[in-house]
Amino acid sequence: MTPEETSGIGTTSTAGPAAVLPVTAAVDVDVCEVGPRDGLQSLSGFVPTAAKLDWIVREAAAGVREIEVCSFVPPKVVPQFVDAADVVAGALDIPGLTVTALVPNAKGAERAVAAGVHRLSFTLSVSRSHSLANVRRTPDEQLAEFARITAFLATVPAEHRPLVSGGLSTVFGCATEGPVDEAEVVRLAVGLAEAGADDISLADTTGHANPAQVRRVVTAVSRAVGDRLTALHLHDTRGLGLANVLAGLDAGIRSFDASLGGLGGCPFAPGAHGNITTEDLVFMLESMGLRTGIDLGRLLDARRALEAALPGAPFAGHLHKAGLPKGFRPASGGRS
Repeated sequence: MTPEETSGIGTTSTAGPAAVLPVTAAVDVDVCEVGPRDGLQSLSGFVPTAAKLDWIVREAAAGVREIEVCSFVPPKVVPQFVDAADVVAGALDIPGLTVTALVPNAKGAERAVAAGVHRLSFTLSVSRSHSLANVRRTPDEQLAEFARITAFLATVPAEHRPLVSGGLSTVFGCATEGPVDEAEVVRLAVGLAEAGADDISLADTTGHANPAQVRRVVTAVSRAVGDRLTALHLHDTRGLGLANVLAGLDAGIRSFDASLGGLGGCPFAPGAHGNITTEDLVFMLESMGLRTGIDLGRLLDARRALEAALPGAPFAGHLHKAGLPKGFRPASGGRS
């Protein structure tokens, strides 16, 4: 039997044809949805391809303009992404959507390029123990792997060459090692920049970060790599996710990863539960007058559809319970 046949999750997409993203004014803050990758990687049951694409279509229809749709890892390591190429193919049918995939090594990058992704998201853990658990390489060995990826991308014709993002994980703390050396964070960020990263992101993989730390580390990395530092990937493990977003905004960051319903967490980092919740993040930003280009009403509809498709999944968040306040006027417009 196929994974779809053995799963208890429905396989029929109800969102209709590929969505056309709404035309909006320029955004102030970009929100990248990472749930189809980060949110699903720890689930025990295989989520059918049709259900993944239904999620992606619904979020794109709400105005989300970049979605990390899968990871090109060996299926024996993370069986959830055995259908990665099929998910990418379906996502590429959505006009205007930037289709991103996580890659841990050169082999994954080759597969992702063959599938046609727009952006590669590479992960490099600052923590030695997490790096060995996650990719079986030390941080410096993983940095060398990134250099192999950029060398490979240089051989790809320009019209088929994706952007490549260098993502540092366990930046703010490690579940096994505890505090992480901030000088090492800066060193590895410089290494990614020198190896050819188009942009760099910092991840609070285990939910250790606090706002003062976020401001300090973002400032230090920005001084070292300039405007190549563009994004934060934050978790709400200890309830500080949105506070850390505000600290990131104060330090100049204008792009944040999030997961619908707060799904996600690294399977190789004990206790690393829960990304920041996309709908709560968008609500906060829009309430502050910062345009995300995302329609909150349609985003909440997407969450409801996802909850129906993934019964028993560990959803989180607040906006879906309280609803939008009376008289709420989002900065981006759209349904309130």
